Amino acid sequence: MKISIIGRPNVGKSTLFNRFAGKRLALVHDMPGMTRDRKEADGKLYDLKFKIVDTAGLADPDSSELTKRMFDQTKMAIDESDLILFVIDAREGITPFDQELAGMLRRQEKPIIVLANKCEGRNGEAGYAEAMGLALGDVIAVSAEHGEGLYDLYETMEPFFSDFDKVEEEIVATDRPMKLAIAGRPNAGKSTLINRLIGEDRLLTADMPGVTRDAITVQWSYKDTPIDLIDTAGMRRRSRVDHSSERLAVMDTQRSINFAEVVVLVVDSTCPFEKQDLTIAYDIVNEGRALVLALNKWDKVEDKSRLLKSIQEKLDNQLTQVRGIPCIPISAQHGRGLDKLMDAVMLMYANWNCRISTGQLNKWLSYVVENHPAPAVNGRRIRLKYMTQAKTRPPTFAVFASQASQLPDSYSRYLINNLRKDFKLDGVPIRIFVRGGKNPYDDKKK
Repeated sequence: MKISIIGRPNVGKSTLFNRFAGKRLALVHDMPGMTRDRKEADGKLYDLKFKIVDTAGLADPDSSELTKRMFDQTKMAIDESDLILFVIDAREGITPFDQELAGMLRRQEKPIIVLANKCEGRNGEAGYAEAMGLALGDVIAVSAEHGEGLYDLYETMEPFFSDFDKVEEEIVATDRPMKLAIAGRPNAGKSTLINRLIGEDRLLTADMPGVTRDAITVQWSYKDTPIDLIDTAGMRRRSRVDHSSERLAVMDTQRSINFAEVVVLVVDSTCPFEKQDLTIAYDIVNEGRALVLALNKWDKVEDKSRLLKSIQEKLDNQLTQVRGIPCIPISAQHGRGLDKLMDAVMLMYANWNCRISTGQLNKWLSYVVENHPAPAVNGRRIRLKYMTQAKTRPPTFAVFASQASQLPDSYSRYLINNLRKDFKLDGVPIRIFVRGGKNPYDDKKK
């Protein structure tokens, strides 16, 4: 199997090539045009092995002989390929030349996967949505630099491979450790919780805030699931952060949250559920991470039912975009409630990785639209034509509609709320992109 990476200059092709190759074979720089020749190497993605080809960035060919030869080299790579990865810069969005390249690639009659690169965090969401309109098939949000989105890419590439293209040693993606970050305000009991989970005093603890500064990763397993437990520094309100060392610690914590998969937010139940707790929870959800609330020091709370009800009401009112976040009472010091906490973590992780088939989604879409049609704009009703799941981690969906730009946010929230209820996706962020134009999968059916 030979795979070529195609795209404009400086969209991240060589970074992706190096990641597949497992070593720094291609020069990478912010300056466009670093790659000129075709570069081939043995590539690997989990249990898939292939020849990977890095190509020169395709820009409007000028009259120079060098540019023409670079263009010819890239076209030769396309002709020899079994699969094409078309990379776009999601931060810049789709340019007119991306449209031209899409038209050229469509005429090659080769399988194509569109990679919306530089989608780390929430960067590039608009460009990713635009890429859905290229009508080239599957669009995968990735970050070649940070290694994000590779399992979604693996799932999309895998059907193109025969059994002979698999690596002999089976490498199952679920064998990769789950990245579980423990976050919260200072002195909430984060390090104590990790020590109790792993059964040893691995992390420093003291009855004073600010003991943890660096984000520390501890390898552990729960019910045969490997887990990277990440202890983070306490996060105070920004106005109270007055030392450079604490600022660096908070930045490190934020980075750990960005690259985690599930985050346990540890709350000190003996203190009121403060605005800072909600701010941290909002940041976690905004990054698209699954969230579980651990109500620590629960043994010291007198009116337990009242406090639990109050916290759940605040979450429902303040974090309306995510319903059903688990709130698990625990005592990290005495080891109570930890099994319930980890069972909730495993459930949120499963929801975060949930994939729903296109057939199921479109049956569901017909049902919810029939029950509550989209509104009319200027006398013409908005028609929702087609729906597909664009990616997991978190669950992200694309809906194609007439007058897409006119669909109100309230109707998108209606779709999200019903997705959450009908497919049991409690507690994880759900994202929906509404796009105009034709169904991009029509070309596959012809």
